[in-house]
Amino acid sequence: QVQLVESGGGSVQPGGSLRLSCTASGVTLDDFAIGWFRQAPGKEREGVSCISSEDHTTDHADSVKGRFTILRDNVKNMVYLQMNNLRPEDTAVYYCNAFIQGRAYWGQGTQVTVSA
Repeated sequence: QVQLVESGGGSVQPGGSLRLSCTASGVTLDDFAIGWFRQAPGKEREGVSCISSEDHTTDHADSVKGRFTILRDNVKNMVYLQMNNLRPEDTAVYYCNAFIQGRAYWGQGTQVTVSA
């Protein structure tokens, strides 16, 4: 059974940093493209960053380019989202996602709050 679990959220001041972690059971994350999404109150869920499975190519939403980095740790079977220079508009619940054999898997999410 595939299960994704996010962790690492919290409250930080603007300009601060957080590193989110996505760990999995029942699947090897490096076999699949992994995405980070976020959903702010009253808004639709949006894609933030993703990393491919084959060559680890990454892509980021324009709003986080230059501030967020997505990377894999295959030894630990984890994917991280390093978030620097956080802004209040980054406040949201962050989810990791994997699309495996025709089905999308989501974790339960981790809250990130950026405020002075």
